[in-house]
Amino acid sequence: MVKKLVLILGIILVATYANAQVLNMNDAQAAAKKENKLILIKFSGSDWCGPCILLKKTIFDSSEFQSFANKKLALINADFPRQKKNQLSKEQQEQNDKLAEKYNPQGDFPFLVLTDANGSILKTWNGYDKKHTVEDYIKEINSYIK
Repeated sequence: MVKKLVLILGIILVATYANAQVLNMNDAQAAAKKENKLILIKFSGSDWCGPCILLKKTIFDSSEFQSFANKKLALINADFPRQKKNQLSKEQQEQNDKLAEKYNPQGDFPFLVLTDANGSILKTWNGYDKKHTVEDYIKEINSYIK
């Protein structure tokens, strides 16, 4: 019984998080304009960047951040995996490369970019700081929401 409940909760959590994800900037901008949201671009190396993995686990996978993101953000995960088994489609790689050219030309990982619906940069975060909590991120992002 408990295992079934945990499985159901896990599926709900994944479905909720998946709904917040947007695959490209055009979709993110359309959603942001339509729903009065900001855009958060997450540059990560999901299978090689230790700080990226920690940031995902401690911040982005938290139910508190996911709930906030569903209401206030259009999320783009610009991932740059290295392992062959984790490679993205050619189209997704090209989209991520274009995002990196514009928003992360220095190639930092992890790197977060908060933009308005038009793609203008409002705030950036570079790296992973253990002391930076979910509440800190939410408070900072909320300061840009009108």
